[in-house]
Amino acid sequence: MTCNGTDEQMSNEYNNSVIIDAVRSPIGMIDGKMAGIRPDNLMAQILSGLLTRNQHLPVHAIEDVVLGCAFPEGPQGMLLARGAAILAGLPPETGGKVVNRFDGASMDALHQVDAAIRLGDYQAAIACGVEDLRSVPAGGFNPSFHPELHRRNYYLSPGEAAEILAREGKISRDVQEEFASNSHNKALDAWDNGYFDNEVIPVQYNNHIIVRDEGPGEPDPEKMSTLPPLFAKEGSITAATSSPEAIGAAAVLLTSEDFARQHSLKPRARILSRAICGVSWERAGSGPLPATEKALSRAGLDIDDIDIIELDETFAAQALYAILKSGWPFNKINLNGGAIALGHPPGCAGARIITTLINLLEQQSARYGLAAMAIGGGQGIATVIERIGGDL
Repeated sequence: MTCNGTDEQMSNEYNNSVIIDAVRSPIGMIDGKMAGIRPDNLMAQILSGLLTRNQHLPVHAIEDVVLGCAFPEGPQGMLLARGAAILAGLPPETGGKVVNRFDGASMDALHQVDAAIRLGDYQAAIACGVEDLRSVPAGGFNPSFHPELHRRNYYLSPGEAAEILAREGKISRDVQEEFASNSHNKALDAWDNGYFDNEVIPVQYNNHIIVRDEGPGEPDPEKMSTLPPLFAKEGSITAATSSPEAIGAAAVLLTSEDFARQHSLKPRARILSRAICGVSWERAGSGPLPATEKALSRAGLDIDDIDIIELDETFAAQALYAILKSGWPFNKINLNGGAIALGHPPGCAGARIITTLINLLEQQSARYGLAAMAIGGGQGIATVIERIGGDL
């Protein structure tokens, strides 16, 4: 039996890595039409859709499937990447592994694949992510808390951390509700105008074909104003300004530049830089700020060079803190809405925003994009990408 990939001697020279394609599922609500789907079956459908879209790709050349999952246990356990790859029709010689960086898990998977291709470890591989917060609740089934970490408040929830940022940044409830309303309006507009059509693979489950995100809806400011705070008695964060628990999967195909050329694959983008950074766990939502600063420095760019930004919206307060502290222009951020409208399946989120970012760059004929995320436990992760196209 032979392994997938090449037997060529590894070179000391770095390869160029390119993104060939990126797709995602519709994002389902935990009480919606996707409720009850197995995460491995969901991921397999998205992987299969990715392969179907790229007929020039020889599947035997895909060396690995690197999958991000925030809570890889129960139905998301048992090395889900390997099982999903087999269910998707990839050959037994294709490997699979699961990585975890909570909300940044699938962006971390993307970083790992990009780095491995540059080093010559892979010629072609898939970075992906899946999460079903109905099958496995946030925190998992039976978390075990270390007494010292508990004493140091390490296990506070992301919502509690976001409340700290809201107070520190003086981000009012009204401003958060306006941000949430805009997220829904932009997502609805994106669906109505077909902006998501190229990135979403329909999902079949329970005699339904789900083709559209279930979360976006017409905002109701009056109802928003009556909702109780979720994380503190005098807090400002409510269900309306938080991302809903959700179900989703996304996948990104990367190859070396030489491999793409040899197999008539048309690259859509390239990764210019990758970065992670730790921050205080009590200010976890601030993670995108230092991660972005590091990623931009590595890319040799300034924030003014960035055309479009995809920023994680786990909470409006957390996203607004990053935007207001950084001075990023609102008119470049989450043009098709974000997680407050779409939903936030943590293990899927990084690959999802990369997928949306690539499509936005193409739709806007733009060049540089930034994807940045906060991570529970006090981290940030960021990726700078460049669109590849004939007009650049």
